[in-house]
Amino acid sequence: MLHRRHFLQLSSLGLTTLGFSSFRGKAGMKKPVVLSTWDAGIAANKAAWNVLRSGGRALDAVEQGVRITEDSLNCCVGLGANPDRDGFVTLDACIMDEFANCGSVAFLERIKHPISVARRVMEKTPHVMLVGEGAQQFAVSEGFPLEKAELSDDAKKAYENWLKKSEYKPVINIENTKRQEASVPAKLENGGWNHDTIGMIALDAKGNLSGSCTTSGMGFKMRGRIGDSPIIGAGLYVDNEVGAAVATGQGEDIIRICGAHTIVELMRQGLAPEAACKKAMERLLKTKGIEKAKAIQAGFIAIAKNGEYGGFALQKGFNYAVCYADDKNFLVDAKPLI
Repeated sequence: MLHRRHFLQLSSLGLTTLGFSSFRGKAGMKKPVVLSTWDAGIAANKAAWNVLRSGGRALDAVEQGVRITEDSLNCCVGLGANPDRDGFVTLDACIMDEFANCGSVAFLERIKHPISVARRVMEKTPHVMLVGEGAQQFAVSEGFPLEKAELSDDAKKAYENWLKKSEYKPVINIENTKRQEASVPAKLENGGWNHDTIGMIALDAKGNLSGSCTTSGMGFKMRGRIGDSPIIGAGLYVDNEVGAAVATGQGEDIIRICGAHTIVELMRQGLAPEAACKKAMERLLKTKGIEKAKAIQAGFIAIAKNGEYGGFALQKGFNYAVCYADDKNFLVDAKPLI
């Protein structure tokens, strides 16, 4: 294995003889590689891999990848997802590239692809985050069409069911339960899909990192609630000299420990991605307390600069998708802390 410093020196000289499949880090790791949260990441990874396999930029890969999830009305991300408690779907997203450029939108309504709006914020404004009506105005000015303000069939049924009691009691890992079980309505009684997020991080053939995160937030949340997903340093962080990390789960608790940034800083100190994710999760657990933590879920994934990757969960049930070849796109069950 090349010493990391020597590899960076070679890269700075423009030497590209390592190629796509010949680069290996610890345990046979390769680049390019893309990771994303939950089983929806399999389809998202395919779109991202189409960019990476041809030598494309990691930034383009992580945008195109999660757009697949935003497109799906049958998934828990995007305009087809559960509304807030007032019956409106609001979306959040952020994106970050290898130069520490970043963009974010929050509380965005009636725009199908918040991740692409976030990228426009990054590339076309002097700001990092736009929210609410201002974010929507900017999106429209950039040519994004306003979609109809109506709920998908699944979300409408879930919302009507929730209104019977109007209680907010998130159910951990409900995303996977929803996809795997036929009795969906019964699983939505206590507050619906808990995380409603896909996060993606990628390392391209040139050794550059980028990441994205897009969400509809917690189902039946209070009007105006924002979680960790659009917050740089909480839901997503990229440092091209070290690595990248993205989070999913109970956003309030991920914000409290600046989850993604914490993981990257732990990798800077020498921890491998999985170990860094575990250490950050231990911090979340300590902050939350064991009894309260039993009622929530959180998951972290990370990629190091050398291509090593890993993840960790607060509780059993979180998985993430990994892709590094046409025929290598698979789910990994993250180890749980409790």
